[in-house]
Amino acid sequence: MTEPGDLLRRLFSAAVAAADPAVSLAQHLPEPPRGRTVVVGAGKAAAAMARAVEAAWPGEISGLVVTRYGHAAPTRRIAVVEAAHPVLDQAGEAAARRILDRVAGLDADDLVLCLISGGGSALLSLPGPDLSLADKQAVNRALLKSGAAIGEMNCVRRHLSAIKGGRLAAACHPARVVMLLISDTPGDNPLDIASGPTVADPTTCADALAILARYCVEVPSAVRAHLESGAGESIKPGDPRLGTPDVRMVATPLMALQAAAVLAEHEGVRACILGDALEGEAREVGRVMAGIALSAATHSLPVPAPCVLLSGGETTVTVRGSGRGGRNVEFLLALAAALGGRPQIHALAGDTDGVDGLKEIAGAVIAPDTPSRAAALGLSLTESLERNDGHGFFEALGDAVVAGPTLTNVNDFRAILIV
Repeated sequence: MTEPGDLLRRLFSAAVAAADPAVSLAQHLPEPPRGRTVVVGAGKAAAAMARAVEAAWPGEISGLVVTRYGHAAPTRRIAVVEAAHPVLDQAGEAAARRILDRVAGLDADDLVLCLISGGGSALLSLPGPDLSLADKQAVNRALLKSGAAIGEMNCVRRHLSAIKGGRLAAACHPARVVMLLISDTPGDNPLDIASGPTVADPTTCADALAILARYCVEVPSAVRAHLESGAGESIKPGDPRLGTPDVRMVATPLMALQAAAVLAEHEGVRACILGDALEGEAREVGRVMAGIALSAATHSLPVPAPCVLLSGGETTVTVRGSGRGGRNVEFLLALAAALGGRPQIHALAGDTDGVDGLKEIAGAVIAPDTPSRAAALGLSLTESLERNDGHGFFEALGDAVVAGPTLTNVNDFRAILIV
């Protein structure tokens, strides 16, 4: 087996590579229609997906997708627009309007390929009636700090939007709509990927209000009025404009974990996938994972060493301190604190899009000497955790994982290696 830190980074790279649209998107494309083919989409992987469609599509094609700043890819026939993520901006609002314009006036012989990936919810930042972009920005910032789960945040977002919650698919009617998705959400529910712009939404404005109340999220008066009046109701199941959904999963968190597991086994390390949809506060998940890792090291359960415990999903961080958050680095702080420098145990956690929270860093690695190296620099795991300052901690140690924009997104990747 190679050096633990190097193996962990190669496992992360294998997981990211498995989610590359160039690898698997072509096999999910439908037959060309009698009429026009229009491509629209949004997400951190949208540009890479558009490039893969262009490379494989046999006929005429046009369209527009929006992706995060720095995540563009060269295309010839499908326009690529960059916008802000996770906090919304006017570029995303304008792109959403242009996408709706692109699908207006289509007929039943036409085909719309919707390329949807994680991050699309913020990138399609078109406010609903009587709302401003500033209103949506305020709510989005508050939700990101609230500790709400991704499904809860997306429920609120759908009811403040003019394009999400099935509205994009409704705008395409009567054209056929094929959804090509790269999942970044626990359970791979299309409704939660980019807040479901192309699928029916059974949730209501009342559900959105209940979530805001549950997490004590203060919202502008216009937002509350919008929800209380029912003006934000989304497209519901059974709406004839949606037809029969044609959903095709191009890449998922489980596919990424399985690719990492194959590499680990090739290196002589048993791989145990604990789940691809783990949620909860990042620090609590870190403590739980520490217990499982210690069990493997001490009792050979659930698997004996050498082994790697793999998991995915999307944890949350309730930011209370002065740090910058980042759910993967927060997970690692809690994991390392609970392990207490236990020999044999190393770990990596990173976001497969290359960005952990608001920071252009994917995540970090820990080793048995992490606590002692930190102490030598005057750093404390527990104090950094209380400040939500995982990025500051791991940058100081030189243990950050920097992947750059990966042009895909299948959520978080966690690997705990017991040697």
